[in-house]
Amino acid sequence: MDPKVSLWIMKTLLILALVYLAYIDWRTFRLPNAITLPLIFLGIAVNGVSDLRLSTPISALLGASLGYGSLWALNAGYRLLKNRNGIGMGDAKLLAALGACLGWGALPSILLIASITGLVGGSIWLKSRGHQLQQAFPFGPFLAIAGIIELLWPQLIPTLILSKLI
Repeated sequence: MDPKVSLWIMKTLLILALVYLAYIDWRTFRLPNAITLPLIFLGIAVNGVSDLRLSTPISALLGASLGYGSLWALNAGYRLLKNRNGIGMGDAKLLAALGACLGWGALPSILLIASITGLVGGSIWLKSRGHQLQQAFPFGPFLAIAGIIELLWPQLIPTLILSKLI
């Protein structure tokens, strides 16, 4: 099979998994381990042994570790301050999966895009449901959207957006 077709199929399957995870989180506030954990291991494995890599093996390992670790640390700090969780660990596993698939270099862009879309989308979602802005809303859909954007348009933030601002 042509490598370009195989890469297209792999990207399509990743996008479908991200859309499905976004839907589940939007409806249930849960990101199931049955999907996020295999995505982490598949991302590391594909980048480690396949010719269809989206990242280097080291970058995939670092991406998984930093993706999970950054949101875990953020939640731990929030828990110390507020005595409750601020972000779910399903979100940390989803970011780890994105880091494993796309490499650690994609994480800053993913977090920036997810944070901006999460602020706007979450505010609209909470207001439309009559909730206070302090109430929880699912962050996984915004991570999934950011992951899809980074998968389809890598380096969008540094090359197109930041270059115009600087």
